[in-house]
Amino acid sequence: MDALKLISESSMKKDVPVIQIGDTVKVNVKIKEGDKERIQTFEGTVIAKKHGGISETFTVRRLSHGVGVERVFPLHSPNVASVELVRNGHVRRAKLYYLRDRVGKAAKVKQKIR
Repeated sequence: MDALKLISESSMKKDVPVIQIGDTVKVNVKIKEGDKERIQTFEGTVIAKKHGGISETFTVRRLSHGVGVERVFPLHSPNVASVELVRNGHVRRAKLYYLRDRVGKAAKVKQKIR
């Protein structure tokens, strides 16, 4: 049991950003194409966070050419290069799955004023 805990703690990232539900984030993902590797940015609203520890994930949603696209990112994955906070959102729910049914301005999240 202690060996599993040591392995999971050693593979966790140290500089994890604090992201909340409703925040708009830019996720830089490493994409491998053949023998080349590049970084692709995925920007959208965080609609869900799950678990904790090594298996923690967060779901980001954005509209791409009028079609909703959602991606689930493992927070401690080596393929996630970085996560940048663009703006803070003010929401009163733990999961924002209701944004899937909304279009246009109704799908926006209010900005949190700090």
